Amino acid sequence: MNAQIRSQVVSAVQACEEKKGEDISILEMDKNSSAFTDYFLICTGKNPRQIQAIADEVELRLKKAGSPANQVEGYNQADWILIDYVDFVVHVFSEASRKFYDLERLWKSARKVTVADLKKPAARARASRTAKAKVPGKAAFRARTSSARKPAPASARRRKSS
Repeated sequence: MNAQIRSQVVSAVQACEEKKGEDISILEMDKNSSAFTDYFLICTGKNPRQIQAIADEVELRLKKAGSPANQVEGYNQADWILIDYVDFVVHVFSEASRKFYDLERLWKSARKVTVADLKKPAARARASRTAKAKVPGKAAFRARTSSARKPAPASARRRKSS
């Protein structure tokens, strides 16, 4: 992943922490999913005023760094504010909305990452994920070895018509 994007996500996390955002979660979206972005940053605020303050701080910090938000939704209601930066999306929820929408469950194929993961050099982080992906699971191993040993059942074989 692009180091600049990772750095922007870290800045957004710091902004959430500065405004006392709670239960901060970073999801790295699975490339094979239908996700439209690389990361989700999710946090919770206790009341509408704090939710807006968190969103304001994220926007201010990233705008100063040269990355203005592409779009902001839900600011006036302050129940779920979505800030779209194209390569990542920041979600600032009220407690009730976060439980109701449960994005972590909805995007369960996404990998939870930490700020420390994002600060690692991208090549090293990618290499460790690739190494894990190349290790086949037991089911894949069994499927490969059992199909090589067993002939296809008679019902699956086609008979030649004369």
